[in-house]
Amino acid sequence: MFEGKEIGFASAGTRGSVALADAMVMPLRQTAIRSWVDWISEMDLVPDLGEDIGSIRWFRGLGTLTALSVFALALLPDFGPVYGAQPPIPTEAEFEEARAQMIMPIAYGSDSGKRMASTDAVVALAGSPERPRIELTATLGRGDSFSRVLQRAGVGGSEASDVTSMVSAVTSLSGIEPGTPIDIILGKRTSKNQARPIESVAFRARFDLNLAVNRVGNALQLSRKPIFVDTTPLRVRGTVGESLYRSARAAGAPASAIQDYLKVISGRTSLSSIRSGDEFDIIVDYKRAETGEVKVGGLLYAGVDRDGKSAIQMLKWTMGDNSQWFEASGVGESKGALSRPVNGAVTSGFGMRRHPILGYARMHSGLDFKASYGMPIYAVTDGTVAYVGRKGGYGNFVQINHGGGLASGYGHMSRFAVSSGTRVRRGQIIGYVGSTGLSTGPHLHYELYRGGRAVNPMSVKFTQRAQLAGSDLTRFKGRLANLKSVKAGAALAPLKPTGRVIEEPKREIDRLSQNSDGRPPRG
Repeated sequence: MFEGKEIGFASAGTRGSVALADAMVMPLRQTAIRSWVDWISEMDLVPDLGEDIGSIRWFRGLGTLTALSVFALALLPDFGPVYGAQPPIPTEAEFEEARAQMIMPIAYGSDSGKRMASTDAVVALAGSPERPRIELTATLGRGDSFSRVLQRAGVGGSEASDVTSMVSAVTSLSGIEPGTPIDIILGKRTSKNQARPIESVAFRARFDLNLAVNRVGNALQLSRKPIFVDTTPLRVRGTVGESLYRSARAAGAPASAIQDYLKVISGRTSLSSIRSGDEFDIIVDYKRAETGEVKVGGLLYAGVDRDGKSAIQMLKWTMGDNSQWFEASGVGESKGALSRPVNGAVTSGFGMRRHPILGYARMHSGLDFKASYGMPIYAVTDGTVAYVGRKGGYGNFVQINHGGGLASGYGHMSRFAVSSGTRVRRGQIIGYVGSTGLSTGPHLHYELYRGGRAVNPMSVKFTQRAQLAGSDLTRFKGRLANLKSVKAGAALAPLKPTGRVIEEPKREIDRLSQNSDGRPPRG
């Protein structure tokens, strides 16, 4: 008990000693702080530098400013780059492991996981196995050879030659259109040093014919698969509205056929002369295969009807190797500067000659054409009839002014087909051959005037006009009647079934794309 009291007294004494010491030291501390502040104030280290410039007090302030500036600059941070350690480049295995956890695998089919090494169960093959068959499609290019296409596809040279010979015996190889796909199936070969044998080759040789070459046993056999084709021409008729072109397009005529139609009609009459209410008549070559394909050909017939009558009827007709447009009368189309006035040879030229009737030399100011009595005489080009009647030794005479100072004259006619003041077009019949006036027999005397003076007609090249006659004219008129008997829109009627067995498609996509009747959809 007494020990505890002693301890308590000791603790209280210690606290008292510390308080006594602080009380004794505090005045000293306060005196030291006051002395330091007073000294700084007396030193006047930060005077106003705007006063007493050049004095000791001013230089003392300048020194303070300099010291503080140097201290501030010393504490200025460094704005240079901070260099760090470059991470190591990951190995291929590390990259694959990290890639499996990124979005990148989505672009690779969502593959993921680590790469696994092969085990002992994996045995390397001595050689790659041969595919039992190869199915491919080759395309015949423009100017390409059918045999070369087969060889590029992997067919051996001897078999390519055999297939080419079999196909050429059935159809012309040049008739196979560029872009035709050729389906080829090659079988298994016995050695890698040999070409694969042909199992089958199938393609469309013509619009109406499919060909297939198949291997039967050890030999190749050709099979023909005809395609029914409706060749009814496409006839489009309608009434001309504000525009002939737009009216024909609205009626369903192909754009290319309308362009050809306008060219043909403009060669016979001015397009501006075709009025609203006139009827256009267009017949186009048109073919439809029972497999659904359509092939639009060229223009066959061009006509214009006015007031219910056919004012213009032009039919495309082939003579020899040339095709040209003929009128319904069988007169061919004229091209060039001037057409021939008759279809006959020149028997007497331009210049001085001995007149066969008068018996003395005189100027022959034109050309004599050999022609039979009654043959039609045509206007050499468009113009206006200036004179029709009797004219001295010329007999029955017609003169036509063509404009630009050019005119033409026709003599010794038997009768006229025009009257004075009428407008004629090139190739129009203006009269008929005769032997009136000073003439020894039926022929045509033709003259050409420039500025009122006769010039040599041979200075202008004539275009030979074709005139159908005999059996050619009969066939021509039969063809014209056959085309005009086609009803408008008859080519668009549904095809009649032929009883043809449609082959089962080999591919699923082909089966899905067929119609319910087994035919491909028409696009």
